[in-house]
Amino acid sequence: MDLPSKVIIDVLTYLLPGFITAAIVYNLTPAPRPIPFERLVLALIFTMVGQVVVLTLRESFFSVGAAVMTVGDWTDDVQLVWSVFVAILLGLLVAFLANTDSLHAWLRSLHITKQTSYSSEWYGAFSQNRGYVVLHLVGQRRLYGWPEEWPSAPDQGHFVIAQAEWLVDNNETIPLTGVDKIVIRASDVEMAELMSPLTGRME
Repeated sequence: MDLPSKVIIDVLTYLLPGFITAAIVYNLTPAPRPIPFERLVLALIFTMVGQVVVLTLRESFFSVGAAVMTVGDWTDDVQLVWSVFVAILLGLLVAFLANTDSLHAWLRSLHITKQTSYSSEWYGAFSQNRGYVVLHLVGQRRLYGWPEEWPSAPDQGHFVIAQAEWLVDNNETIPLTGVDKIVIRASDVEMAELMSPLTGRME
């Protein structure tokens, strides 16, 4: 049976904030995209969280309006605008927590979990690194430099290395003259050394 168009519009309007939040999270974090069903479930969760926040705001506004002054009526259009606004803020907050490991770090300190928010150990190691790297490439070549970008997984994507230098015997360096940055395929990297921030550049 076909649903009336108004019912479909009402359902999509209700779910819209959750999909907005999910879209922001997917585009601002390196986490792999879940299957469609999981995306729908996540959008529903974001919708419910957003609705709770919007209802809390509405009750707060009613309380302030009753005690101080009334600015206007709370209509369906006003609720939609606030739902979208809250959805955007919620998406940015979730992306921030996922990219910085802030929430998981706090939970680890309480011994609730040992997990991190990073999509993989590979990405987490590079995200927390604040030093230069040595990439061991296929063919026993070694590249030293500053990682400006790195792939989310070890088998796909590219490294973007600035201040790049080839490392030869006895750790002597050969600067890449005239090269601002070099792009290396992740599949060409056999191992990566993350240098200590105190080490600085090799001399």
